[in-house]
Amino acid sequence: MDRSPALLLLLTLGLCEYRHGSLEMKVRSPKDITQLRVGQRLELECQTDKNSGAFWIHQDKSGTLHFIVFISSVSQTTFSRDQRTSPRFEASKHNSIYLLVVKSFTPQDEGNYFCMMNFNQMLFFSPGQPAFLPGQQHLHPTSLSPDKMPSTSCPRPFSQLMQEDLEYFCLIFLWVPLAGLCLLLLQLLATTIVLCR
Repeated sequence: MDRSPALLLLLTLGLCEYRHGSLEMKVRSPKDITQLRVGQRLELECQTDKNSGAFWIHQDKSGTLHFIVFISSVSQTTFSRDQRTSPRFEASKHNSIYLLVVKSFTPQDEGNYFCMMNFNQMLFFSPGQPAFLPGQQHLHPTSLSPDKMPSTSCPRPFSQLMQEDLEYFCLIFLWVPLAGLCLLLLQLLATTIVLCR
């Protein structure tokens, strides 16, 4: 593996950092969406107790994740391809509520919607809000867990990647210095034997 020791040190410091609080996030629709229709306006709210900006992510029926928009803490929006507006979506922020509107719901918009925030160098995902046309919602999961991430989004589960990084950290920062110390002691022993003869 070609990894920088400085990068691993930063990763280690990040793992050792104490958690300063948690983040509460709730996603809901202010209107009844159990009977969605094609062309209907879909409104979603992400209510949180922090003011650090929020991302809206769409998980389609195949499980693929799609970035929709980032809403900053000062209500500036950035849609995909670094656009300020979108022909399909509207986004805004009011107090601690981040709003997403699908202007005209289509079968392409079916899936689960997640609000995501980056707080204290940790990513927080809301529970999924399913939005399906009638008769479709029971077919799809609403949780976004690392072990259920679709293969097109993440080739391996996050927990497996973290375990490999920790094993690599153990190899580099524990075994390599220990092996170096053993070699140094072996050289000192050889030098002592040669000088005592």
